[in-house]
Amino acid sequence: MRYVVGIDIGGTNIVVGTVAEDGSEMLGLVSEPTISEQGANAVVGRITKLARASMAAARGHDVAGVGIGSPGPLNTTTGVVLLTPNLGWTNFPLRDRITEALGLPATLDNDANCAIFGEWWRGAARGSQHVVGLTIGTGIGGGIVLDGEVYRGASDIAGEIGHMTIDLNGRRCKCGNYGCLEAYASGPAIAARAVEGIADGTDTSLPKYVNGDLSKITAQLVYEAAHDGDDYALEVVKDTAKFLGVGVANIINIFNPQVVVICGGVTLAGERLFGPLRSEAKRRAFKPAVDVCRIVPGELTGTAGVYGAAAVFMRRTWGRV
Repeated sequence: MRYVVGIDIGGTNIVVGTVAEDGSEMLGLVSEPTISEQGANAVVGRITKLARASMAAARGHDVAGVGIGSPGPLNTTTGVVLLTPNLGWTNFPLRDRITEALGLPATLDNDANCAIFGEWWRGAARGSQHVVGLTIGTGIGGGIVLDGEVYRGASDIAGEIGHMTIDLNGRRCKCGNYGCLEAYASGPAIAARAVEGIADGTDTSLPKYVNGDLSKITAQLVYEAAHDGDDYALEVVKDTAKFLGVGVANIINIFNPQVVVICGGVTLAGERLFGPLRSEAKRRAFKPAVDVCRIVPGELTGTAGVYGAAAVFMRRTWGRV
């Protein structure tokens, strides 16, 4: 059986694993912080090191290639990352750099496409033909799978769900636009909204979680405080659910999917987030569309992008997954 190295590059972490072509196992799962501020070359060095470590764990198996998932926009044909607001790269030939370093053929696709393709192949959307997903972390990405194929659009930009406008005159996003979903419901945006409320004098236990250093508040800490019963943290989570519900309703009305899968750290909030999110989407989307759509958390926590990046390589190189 052949194996493929799957590389998932995020704004915070790089995750690498070597995946069997039938998806039955993943060997050598390794991870390191991305540290994008050190520059693209340093990140490529870390990716290469991790890939070699993963392949070493798969020694004795036939490793046929490498699938790479990276934040975009990017060109999947040339393997060039055109622009990454959360990494600071411009026109970077990532695919060829990895191919040269590892001596293996490689493919490049959007990291969110890969994550949702992974959930379609081995996770929460398995068995469905029409799937749309969001990946929520440092930013908000999206992926669309129609009839078992990643839909990329005319210029590889399809699925940039995080940059749909949900408020005409809203918060400024890292992409330069105003009112993007990402500016409200990404991990850093959730933390920023929580800190703003604290600065305005809201009564909350959140500062105690960070010994008063508000710069250390993260979305995960907000979820933890909500779980512990902090009213303000619960309010932040509910507002996040409403923002996401608006975005999901738009997706349901446009694509009429069977499944909307939501991946990333936000799933740690559980039903405190998914309950009001589903209610908001149901309130806003057309009934015949929302009635046939499951809105679910991803199942492949931390590995969806690795599975999906490997699956993209298989689809493009062998014509199947």
